[in-house]
Amino acid sequence: MEYWILFGVFTALMLVGTPIAFCLGIASFATVVYIGRPAIVVFQQLNSGVSAFTLLAIPFFIFAGDLMMRGGIAARIIQFAGSLIGHVRGGLGQVNVAASTLFGGISGSAVAEAAAVGGIMIPQMKARGYGADYAVNVTSMAALIALLLPPSHNMIIYSLSGGGRISIADLFTAGIIPGLLLALALSITAYIVAVKRGYPTEPFPGFSKAFQYFLISIPGLMLIVIIFGGVRSGIFTATESSCIAVLYALLVTLLIYRSLSFKEFVHCVTGAVRTTSMVLFIIGAAAAFGWLMAYLKVAPILTEAISNLTSDPLMVLLLINVMLLLLGTFMDMGPLIVITTPIFLPMVSAFGVDPVHFGVIMILNLGIGLNTPPLGPVQFVAAAVGKITVWEAMRSVWPFYTAGLIVLGLVTYIPALSLWLPSLFR
Repeated sequence: MEYWILFGVFTALMLVGTPIAFCLGIASFATVVYIGRPAIVVFQQLNSGVSAFTLLAIPFFIFAGDLMMRGGIAARIIQFAGSLIGHVRGGLGQVNVAASTLFGGISGSAVAEAAAVGGIMIPQMKARGYGADYAVNVTSMAALIALLLPPSHNMIIYSLSGGGRISIADLFTAGIIPGLLLALALSITAYIVAVKRGYPTEPFPGFSKAFQYFLISIPGLMLIVIIFGGVRSGIFTATESSCIAVLYALLVTLLIYRSLSFKEFVHCVTGAVRTTSMVLFIIGAAAAFGWLMAYLKVAPILTEAISNLTSDPLMVLLLINVMLLLLGTFMDMGPLIVITTPIFLPMVSAFGVDPVHFGVIMILNLGIGLNTPPLGPVQFVAAAVGKITVWEAMRSVWPFYTAGLIVLGLVTYIPALSLWLPSLFR
């Protein structure tokens, strides 16, 4: 009966539109009361869930990404990307993907990337004759690249949800090749769709101009080197790198580009505080929910059920991928990582799947969920920037969605795509 209370209360509250953190917290509270445990246990687990030192990296990376967006770093990176590949058929679509790849290595957030890159690229694409749905779909799918490249704060959440024993440096490194593979797949798709629709090309500005744009963007691009190089070499931890990212972003925007006003700085601070409070509240409530699932032995029960269906690791991964894709349609990425990692990680580990490899699978899978209604926050952001409805965008998103699913399949069944690069640093 306790299982029905835990999942039933959670589902019922979610269906009536209750915020996800309250769904998790109230379901946990109701279950704890039913099984006769002290109600204070829920609050103790919530507090312990947000007390991890590593979580400090999340607000600082969010803050750094906002500083770069409002301070002009994103605009200069887009300008550089445009000078390189804008002359390809449907060039602005290719620029969108390239800029998302470069900016994704700085922001680490799909929503921030959709807002930053989309806010600049979507109006330009529409003005040059590109369909609004095309511009929105390229932006929303390319924004998922940020989830795989360092400093993805979802990688940090996954590491903590796995008990804190999974190396964040390995996760950061493992996501690079899959992230670049996703960028390549989306670029090819954007080109094919652009040719089919007859979209224009942009004039090549010349190598001297491209080099000039590169020089201008170097201060922003260097942040990628600082974050990845510092964490991977062991000079500083992920938490320390997030603080360095903020200081570096402030120096670049204030002293080099001189493009950050005091008003914009205040907006960055308040935006980071607001986002962080929401993220940490969800993580804390999900920690209480996850503790209850461990207490009720949900993971062993589910593992046994799947083992009775199949003992083939490939089929197990397929079933988990399908379940995560379905869950991602109506739950946000952060709580899903916290809730499902304690369930699925022991299961796949029992079948010999590397935790780092599974982390990349989960991040990419749930990232696709961010583009899948009815929740789909990244799709909503991009559609809002493009001034079209989500349903207008969804009618033509399938080529890009298919590209993402193909990459997910490759990453799932070719572990070397995730594990080869980390192995070089061991």
